[in-house]
Amino acid sequence: MAKIKRALISVSDKTGIANLAKGLKNHSIEILSTGGTAKLLRESGVDVIEVSDYTGFPEIMGGRVKTLHPKIHGGLLAVRDNEDHMNQIENLGIGTIDLVVVNLYPFEKTVSADNVTQEQAIENIDIGGPSMIRSAAKNFKHVAVVVNPGRYESLLRELNDNDGDLTLETRQQLVLEAFKQTSHYDRVIAKFFEKVHETEYPEILSLEFYKKQELRYGENPHQSSAFYVHKDFEESSVSNAEQLNGKDLSYNNIIDVDVAIEIVKEFEEPSAVLIKHTNPCGVASAETLNEAFSKAYQSDPISAFGCIVGINRVIDEKTAEAITESGHFVEAIAAPGFEDKAFEILTKKRKWGQDLRLLKLVSFRSQTAKTGSKVLRGVTGGMLVQGKDDLSGQRDKLKVVTKKSPSEGEIEEMLFAWKVCKHVKSNAIVLSHNKMVVGVGAGQMSRVDSTNIAIQKAGTLPSGTVLASDAFFPFRDSVDIAAKNGVFAIIQPGGSKKDDEVIKAADENGIAMIFAGERHFKH
Repeated sequence: MAKIKRALISVSDKTGIANLAKGLKNHSIEILSTGGTAKLLRESGVDVIEVSDYTGFPEIMGGRVKTLHPKIHGGLLAVRDNEDHMNQIENLGIGTIDLVVVNLYPFEKTVSADNVTQEQAIENIDIGGPSMIRSAAKNFKHVAVVVNPGRYESLLRELNDNDGDLTLETRQQLVLEAFKQTSHYDRVIAKFFEKVHETEYPEILSLEFYKKQELRYGENPHQSSAFYVHKDFEESSVSNAEQLNGKDLSYNNIIDVDVAIEIVKEFEEPSAVLIKHTNPCGVASAETLNEAFSKAYQSDPISAFGCIVGINRVIDEKTAEAITESGHFVEAIAAPGFEDKAFEILTKKRKWGQDLRLLKLVSFRSQTAKTGSKVLRGVTGGMLVQGKDDLSGQRDKLKVVTKKSPSEGEIEEMLFAWKVCKHVKSNAIVLSHNKMVVGVGAGQMSRVDSTNIAIQKAGTLPSGTVLASDAFFPFRDSVDIAAKNGVFAIIQPGGSKKDDEVIKAADENGIAMIFAGERHFKH
């Protein structure tokens, strides 16, 4: 490799570009430039050659065509140790270009604005920039390509340390960044036109996630893993939570924290959720946050050991005390924030506090703010995509199907249980009383098994306990068991061929039943 002698600079984001150009001039590097970039560099005291003067061809069509010229792309693509290439460019009067510094028209920023027109979007599709990036990147052993302003300082340092040249390792890093840039740019453009043509599920699914962290291992120690996230995702989630304390999250932690956050977002009242192995072992709402946690913990104190906690308010001192006084080890807590005293209590009062993972959620809001986002799930050799399950019991869709009608308070209790049941693995049965989960039956092959497990977990049911089922009852057996053990009312989707038989069972047992009109399978 040889010293860099000529550079082409054409940038939309001009951050730091004048300092870079001055640094290049210190190495006697000739600079070609275009339009606004050339103007800025001249105003900064940097001598540049306009690309139009270099090529002998003016910019045309309002700047749409300026670098699409053989003197540019021939200078980028010529392989320096290919004698035929070098003879051709010499005969044609084409000089080599050894460095390209380019960033692209702000298409992504443009289309993210409200009411952007298709014409505005089209005018921000860069043509010359990606073409130069690809030409330089293809010939990276001889042409360095820089697309990231964050690289400028390290680039100058290496030129200073390496007598005006860049190592092959650096060039390979730069080419990777370059192709990632053009790939991302094209994906954003494609997504824009998919949206324009209302293509909800395109023929080709292009996904782009950024690595947030490598994980110690996956679900089990023999499995490697890493955590990738959406860029600029705004809704409260484990993906954009800020970790304030504790050990790094594990693969299983991340999955459980995700579930905890999604459940606690369902509730407007102060609420707490305790998760074990993706299922809630405790959920409660109350007038105060510390009461909500205490009730949630009492849902199933045995299962609460080593749980993940989700809270929908800034954690105060009393709630922190309630968490530490429970006596059980906690893996992680996700909440919109932590008061200073609460943070001190959680991290110092118990010996495991220094390892306790505390996650601060961003832009926290209840589930009532619908996102219309998609949920992805991988299978061997493929990917399933579906709309996010944003329903959580629509009051106007509830239908009383039994002779006995529930009161407004009883309906509120059933909706509480319904919101929890939505997040429990199918077949799912949730028992609740006074906005506190008292029993959960999850992930069973038959609904009657889930019913029996929920009742077993609850023990003696308090008077007024309600039951939520994520899908319809195929037979009346679960209703009979629930009534025999003191269940007061049931909410379920309805839709079974034996609905009449199930309703009859409820009437015979003197309990109220509501059809929610929505199903919440969670596989």
